[in-house]
Amino acid sequence: MRESERMDRRNSRIGRRSVLVAAGAWVALTATAQPTQAVMITQEASPGPDRPAQRADQAEQAIVQRYVRTFWGEPQLQLGTLYWPASLLEQMLLGRWCYWWQAHLLDCAVDAAHRARTPERIDRVLALARAIRVRNLTGWTNGYYDDMSWLILALERAQRLLGIRFGEAIADLRTALYAGWQPNVGAVPWRSHDDYYSTSAIGPTGIAMARSGELARAAALSEFLQTRLRDTDSGLIRDGVHEPDGRADRATPTYCQGVAIGLETELATRTGDSIHRRRASDLIAATAARLTDAGVIAAASANDSGLFMGILARYLAEAALALGDTTAANIVHASARAAWEHRAEVGDLPLFGMDWTRPVTVPDHPGTFAQLTHSSTGRAANLSRDLSVQLSGWMLLEADHRLTAAGH
Repeated sequence: MRESERMDRRNSRIGRRSVLVAAGAWVALTATAQPTQAVMITQEASPGPDRPAQRADQAEQAIVQRYVRTFWGEPQLQLGTLYWPASLLEQMLLGRWCYWWQAHLLDCAVDAAHRARTPERIDRVLALARAIRVRNLTGWTNGYYDDMSWLILALERAQRLLGIRFGEAIADLRTALYAGWQPNVGAVPWRSHDDYYSTSAIGPTGIAMARSGELARAAALSEFLQTRLRDTDSGLIRDGVHEPDGRADRATPTYCQGVAIGLETELATRTGDSIHRRRASDLIAATAARLTDAGVIAAASANDSGLFMGILARYLAEAALALGDTTAANIVHASARAAWEHRAEVGDLPLFGMDWTRPVTVPDHPGTFAQLTHSSTGRAANLSRDLSVQLSGWMLLEADHRLTAAGH
């Protein structure tokens, strides 16, 4: 294994003091730079490649070229800007910190490196992981259990699929997740010292625990989802519940179904217990019936919800691969076809919409991309400059490729 792939070695780390010095120099050099010019959408999408791997590659290129930037001028650190086109301040990544968006960017980078391993892709995985740790300021962990569970899943996959060692990072995150366990409730809350128990924290934490061999705790989290958060009318999993008073958020977002399906899939394959296979199958059927449009994953919105569709696609693909669920595979394939057919193109690379069933259209009246996406015209045109929305498209196409490559 190459030395650069041993992330957990102390002598391979980049010191924060050196990063801060580099940051100061970088800010000074860019202080007088002109802001990024707004981008024009000048063409409708071409037919493009037919093969899922090639489509996933184009989605990867679009995000790498538009969003991924060197962090504070340090070549070994990279993060994603939250928007594109990005202002100078947004490119400096000094404002809003979206830990979980970066975790999903890292997870997609792992997908790409596993699809077609290259030195550049391996280096990108390392650079993204390093920069998350540095930019987070408090090391690998923070006070949000959903955030940390997304990151541990990405790092564990990088270690298992790519051979990049993240032992210390995974250990730190696992310790933090275990510390969040509330035995009187039987779950982990959304964040530290909070009484809200969200599927977005419980589901990925359960998946992480199952993959680390903590099957009893993973099964307990599955039981919590089934007994406290399952909507008996729809069969879907709700967003969360306050404990102990039982006040529930009855929304059933797509990503909640995704992580619950992912958890049941892990438990079904690791325990052999038929109850988990049945739960996964039932939830996939309920998702198909209530959260798809002509077989395509239902639209979300921008901002955080831009990631919801892609997360569901990821775990539907896992269920199709591990359990042979054809409904799950069909949803992924239909969604991938729709997202690709309805995309726009900027610079010959795809731009995905918030709704995969509608075209991303070029408005009749010319205007810049940044202006349009902040207006009602942009929403009507299905335009978004959010990294989250574009990550969902990339995640979907990688999932479509994995299924196709496996013969599903």
